[in-house]
Order: sequence, then structure tokens, then C-alpha cells
Amino acid sequence: MPIQYNEYYNEQTGLTVGLKKQLFHEQTPYQLVEVFETDTWGNLMTIDGMVMLSERDEFVYHEMMAHVAMFSHPKPESILIIGGGDGGTAREVLKHHSVKKVDMVEIDEAVVRASKLHMPDVGDFENPKLNVLYENGLTFVDGPEAEYDVIIIDGSDPVGPAVDLFKKDFYEKCHRSLKDNGVLVSQTESPFVESYHESIKSVFGACNELYPVTEMFLAFIPLYPTGMWSMMFASKGIEPISDEVMQRVGAAHETFGKELKYYNKEIHIGSFALPNFVKAIIR
Repeated sequence: MPIQYNEYYNEQTGLTVGLKKQLFHEQTPYQLVEVFETDTWGNLMTIDGMVMLSERDEFVYHEMMAHVAMFSHPKPESILIIGGGDGGTAREVLKHHSVKKVDMVEIDEAVVRASKLHMPDVGDFENPKLNVLYENGLTFVDGPEAEYDVIIIDGSDPVGPAVDLFKKDFYEKCHRSLKDNGVLVSQTESPFVESYHESIKSVFGACNELYPVTEMFLAFIPLYPTGMWSMMFASKGIEPISDEVMQRVGAAHETFGKELKYYNKEIHIGSFALPNFVKAIIR
């Protein structure tokens, strides 16, 4: 019988991936970090038995987490990424020429180490603009005030050390850390998985109180539960599909747009079109 990886998101319903061998296994003080070689998806990283990324489909998540926020801001120079230890979101952020510094706050050094060892093409860790900090993102945002143009919450699922990334107190701190025209993006789980609904509502409820603009957008990631994944956009005034933003997205094709595998102008606009059942969750 072939070796398989199974992630269940509801009783016995979930995902199955064929494995060739295990490449990394470390129980840290925070979580279990593993990397597997698969038969179809390249190398696969899991945390506490949940898929974080595979080499074959990681570009969808990372391009959407980064570029929706980055193009929405008129001149993103100072960026904070909370989580994102695999390096993929930082890699995409660093494609924007306006960026002067990226602070990536990752609680678990093992995630970065595993990615460097077994997914070397995912991160851009040698980029001098990237500053990796092994700290708790929840307490890191206690400090900076009006320091960042863009904050990206690239955390794992709402269990273990990531559970507080879905609470109002955390988003209040992020709001204080953003400059006056700041933009925030956070991953908010799958709308198809009912057990995630409370976390989704918690994030959107908090941000609706804090920000004049709060929207959900969607991406489709094969190895995430159900394939449909939601992300939140919040800003202190910027509308994500305004004419000004769309002009910036269009101009990107002349710089690095041809490098991208998922994100483009049509995807940016279309990602904010929500099915009725998804609207009902956050209404």
C-alpha cells in the first residue's frame, strides 16, 4: 500500500496526497513542522498535520497575499509580514521596486529552516531588504506606531500559536501600526468549511469596526481545504478596485507581471466577486 498524507477538515472528509518520503520532522516548542516529498505536488510542508504549502501550487497563495495589498497602496515602502516563515509572501512583496524594508516576524525558526533546506526556490532570504525576526507577532505589534504601509498576516490555521491572529485585540494593534493610508491583508480560511466560520466572522467583524474599507477576496488553491480560500483586505481609505489601483496593476505587466503565474489585473478585480453563500458569512 502506498504511503499517504491525509488532512481531514470534517470527520473523514479531507485531502489525500501520495508521499515518497519524509524530508523533515521537528517538534518545536510551538508546533510540529514536517516536509514530505510527494508523488505529484513537489515537496509539501505541513504544520501540526495541516498543509501550509507545496512547491507546485504555492504561487497562488503567495501572489494573492502579496500583490492585492501591494498594488492597492500607492507607494508601499515599509512592509510587515506576520508569519510567512516559508518566505513565499516576502518573495512576492520584494518584487515591488518601491519597497525599502520588509520585516518578517515568524515565531518558529524551524519553519524558515525547513523551507530553506527543502523548498529553496520559495523564499528570497538573501535579499538585503528582508529582515527576519524570530518573535511572536502578537506581541511584536505592541511596539511600532504608524510605521508600516502594508501589513500582511500570513499565519496558519486558527489553532495553536495562530489562534489569536483571528481576534479583535490583534487587529487593533495592527491598525495602530499602520500609517494613515495603510493597507492590511490577512488569510481567513475556507468559506466551505463550517468550523472556520466563527474565525472568519471574528476577523471581519473586528475590521469592520476599525477600518473604513473592509472586503473579502478569494483565491483557489488545490491543496487547501475545499480548494476555495478567503483573504481579507482592509484599509484606512484605499478602495482595492478603484481606477487608481487598476492603473498600477496594469503598469505592473511592464515590470514583473510576466513573472507571475496566477495574479493579473482580471484576477485582482474578479477575486472580490463573492458567491452569495460567502457574502452571508460576513454580512
